Amino acid sequence: MKQKIKRKQNNSARCIVCGDQNKASLGCRFYELENGEIAATFRSEDWHQSYPGRMHGGMAAGVLDELIGRAAAQGSDDFWGVTVELHMKYKKPIPTEADLKAVARVTKKNRKLFEGTGEILLPDGTVAVEAWGKYMILPLSKISDGGFAEEEWYQIEEDDPKEIDL
Repeated sequence: MKQKIKRKQNNSARCIVCGDQNKASLGCRFYELENGEIAATFRSEDWHQSYPGRMHGGMAAGVLDELIGRAAAQGSDDFWGVTVELHMKYKKPIPTEADLKAVARVTKKNRKLFEGTGEILLPDGTVAVEAWGKYMILPLSKISDGGFAEEEWYQIEEDDPKEIDL
């Protein structure tokens, strides 16, 4: 089902999940959707593997942790979710050398905490991994000792899609 993209979220320079200046990064791009969910697009490479041809489960956990953690920040770059708990269910292997998508949403929220769920989708649209997490809501200024300077946290200007098929 196609969803219109409302807004693209920022990326970090050196993050293992979304860093555009980290050669080992998955290169995730995060998009807020009109239905209130958040989606990510990324590519698994051979250096993200555990077994030959299979993406490492820790990399999958990293994608879903960051994606769910970003889900509560719809329309804002001032705060983020910091992980309290993360539970994974691995249903199918994720291939390396594949263009992938993931989607997440907030399922419960109060002023200090939120809960969310997310899934990584295989190229054919089937669910490979599911996650549930609980997160503290914190301003970006309290998350990192070094802060988020413009050279660390920014919008990547590129030819972004107008909608995403999930």
